[in-house]
Amino acid sequence: MMSILKQLPGESLGIWERYSIHLFVLVLMCYGIMVTANVSSIHRYSFFVAMGYLTICHISRIYIFHYGILTTDFSGPLMIVTQKITTLAFQVHDGLGRRAEDLSAEQHRLAVKVKPSFLEYLSYLLNFMSVIAGPCNNFKDYIAFIEGRHIHTKLLEVNWKQRGFHSLPEPSPTRAVIRKLCMTLVSLLLFLTLTKSFPVTCLVDDWFVHKANFLTRLCYLYIVMQASKPKYYFAWTLADAVNNAAGFGFSGVDKNGNFCWDLLSNLNIWKIETATSFKMYLENWNIQTATWLKRVCYERVPWYPTVLTFVLSALWHGVYPGYYFTFLTGILITVASRTVRNNYRCYFLSSKALKVVYDVVTWAATQLAVSYTVAPFVMLAVEPTISLYKSMYFYLHIISLLIILFLPIKPHAHIQRQPQTLNSVNKKKKD
Repeated sequence: MMSILKQLPGESLGIWERYSIHLFVLVLMCYGIMVTANVSSIHRYSFFVAMGYLTICHISRIYIFHYGILTTDFSGPLMIVTQKITTLAFQVHDGLGRRAEDLSAEQHRLAVKVKPSFLEYLSYLLNFMSVIAGPCNNFKDYIAFIEGRHIHTKLLEVNWKQRGFHSLPEPSPTRAVIRKLCMTLVSLLLFLTLTKSFPVTCLVDDWFVHKANFLTRLCYLYIVMQASKPKYYFAWTLADAVNNAAGFGFSGVDKNGNFCWDLLSNLNIWKIETATSFKMYLENWNIQTATWLKRVCYERVPWYPTVLTFVLSALWHGVYPGYYFTFLTGILITVASRTVRNNYRCYFLSSKALKVVYDVVTWAATQLAVSYTVAPFVMLAVEPTISLYKSMYFYLHIISLLIILFLPIKPHAHIQRQPQTLNSVNKKKKD
């Protein structure tokens, strides 16, 4: 397949022709699994085929066609399709291959009890709203949108008579779309200015590596990483706005009675920029991918859920070495930050002043830790990553290891991490 794509007679395939072929092959293979595989193993086959094919595409794009930061990435849309394929496979498995009492409340809500038709499968995976940039969504939510039940179902969850309404209101996405389009415009302007002024290549300049002092390096690393964010803010907010404009993405009514269009939102910029913990930062960055990782990996694996989830995230992103530097470093920092929080946070809750001090210190530590962790993600290659970390004296790796080794780690039993199922509730009642 790869040799055919690279050396067809005549003119070589363009980026979207290549993507279309890969997409066609992947979707057909996985629908074949959906139709023929036993429901008890449909999720495993779909997961390994989709992830395996995606990995092959990552390798071919980087090491066969071109290795570089500016290459047009046809594997990007395939990453979204892989999320959807595996999400649907697990939800079909939950609906047809598991007992209802063994499911968590969320798994029970999202479980698919009838295998989709070929048309439904194609529509879910390849609809125009999310085929390029996503985000991933749940099959039942998408079908409800297609059948016109999406908004109505969410509205029925609210007692409108108590709010003075005699009939169901008709939420409009116009305000949400305009707000998100304004955010994309701001993000685009920031990208065109900040990214040019503070490119990631600055981190391997002779001045940064050999001449700047450590404090200057810390500050400059933070600024450069901040400058690399607007492109993600732009892409994800625009994708969210496109879905909202089509009428998809309504999530209900908040406590103030406002209509919310954030069902498919991929980020919360305010919470990202004010995060006071590594966990809080990750929960608000690439939200739909984090949700996918939680549903297909973290909640289901029997051992080392945090480690395996980070490894899966790295594999899904691609085969650039920088990704693995980032996610392996992320494992260390996640465990270390959790340990510090469990040991010391309780001492700062006795007064508002102490809590403010705690929040300011943890905000600064979180922002610097994230900048240090994600730098290899945007640098991609081994040599600049090692050069950067050597210039920073591997300080965060060393601090994290010391914290893990010398501070007491409060155990987090796997059963506590697992979502509560109907079966576990019944057992507690019997006890």
